[in-house]
Amino acid sequence: MSFKPSPVVSGSVVPPLTRPQLAEARRVRAAELFGQRRSGAEIARMLGVSDESVRRWKRVWEEGGTDALRRRPATGRPPKLDDAQVERVRTALEQGAQAHGFEADLWTLERVGLVVERVTGTALSRASVWRLLTGRLGWSLQRPERRAAERDESEIARWIAHEWPRIKRGR
Repeated sequence: MSFKPSPVVSGSVVPPLTRPQLAEARRVRAAELFGQRRSGAEIARMLGVSDESVRRWKRVWEEGGTDALRRRPATGRPPKLDDAQVERVRTALEQGAQAHGFEADLWTLERVGLVVERVTGTALSRASVWRLLTGRLGWSLQRPERRAAERDESEIARWIAHEWPRIKRGR
């Protein structure tokens, strides 16, 4: 199992919107459409949500305006890493695993946890490393293809073209 960063767009990495950010954007767009006096069914269809969600958002919007539809700060314990530390971790991870002394250039939760500790001095659990990678950094899980290192594509193509038809005919 390894992790891969977001795609590069015109020279800089643009992190994808997180799920909560997408949900907020959808609600704010619904507020704009409420202001245009669009029907609930039309808004639901445009945003790809249920009619019930639109009705709920409209009640909230009528009582508190667009700001009432925005995300509220998370309650509970603050994250162990601040935004500056997360950016330092992102920079370190983008250098690749081999730059940090690992044999293969694959990131695993354990390896990322070690780099986070080296860069920030903060030890994270496997679950926290997962949330850091997928939530705050926007990386996704990548499973390496299982292929033999000795695989010979030209020999495979030859076998499929010549041997397989012969075997299939029963000769």
